[in-house]
Amino acid sequence: MTDPLIPFWVVIPAAGVGSRMQADRPKQYLPLAGRTLIEHTLDCFLGQPGLRGLVVCLSVDDGWWPDLPCASDERIQRADGGRERADSVLSGLDRLVELGADDADWVLVHDAARPNLAESDLHRLLAELRDDPVGGLLAVPVRDTLKMVGADGRVTGTPDRSQFWQAYTPQMFRLGALRRALGEALAAGANITDEASAIEWAGQAPRLIEGRADNIKVTRPEDLEFLRRR
Repeated sequence: MTDPLIPFWVVIPAAGVGSRMQADRPKQYLPLAGRTLIEHTLDCFLGQPGLRGLVVCLSVDDGWWPDLPCASDERIQRADGGRERADSVLSGLDRLVELGADDADWVLVHDAARPNLAESDLHRLLAELRDDPVGGLLAVPVRDTLKMVGADGRVTGTPDRSQFWQAYTPQMFRLGALRRALGEALAAGANITDEASAIEWAGQAPRLIEGRADNIKVTRPEDLEFLRRR
């Protein structure tokens, strides 16, 4: 069983609008079982004894967050989100430094619209990476056959799917290393789609920890319906 007392911080980037959901509000504020998505997501971490603090990165004009009960939780701090995910995460990391976090501290970055993180997956990630020199992320092996496609929409090849994994969150790295990697990558104009890609850009190889496939990110209306049926 995982040692639940591994200390860690959490950053939740939540400044996106979720346009593919075609909703009247950012997707993190959509209802699920009587609460918002982001409230369920925060609950994945707030009950953990190793949690040192949590930063939510929000749009500066976010008018939904102040109305949530969790907005007044002293364990949760707010940071300004940015134009892209990487900008928001870097802002959250800067806020952790202000809160007294050390460069060597572990930080878990998790999607605001990924509310179905199993506690067993969280514990496994913490346990497997606690002494890792780089850090890593939850991921799931690709199950279906993959196809490469050309500009004309026709198949150009079928790669070996055993080499491909789908990246999930949380992604877990040391504060100092992730902050430097993100800052330098953004300054260089690199294409950074998640925290692991920033670490890769810096020349390191994150470790993959297999997690549950139902740790889905709500991106389209059918994703939310899937969670509502559970």
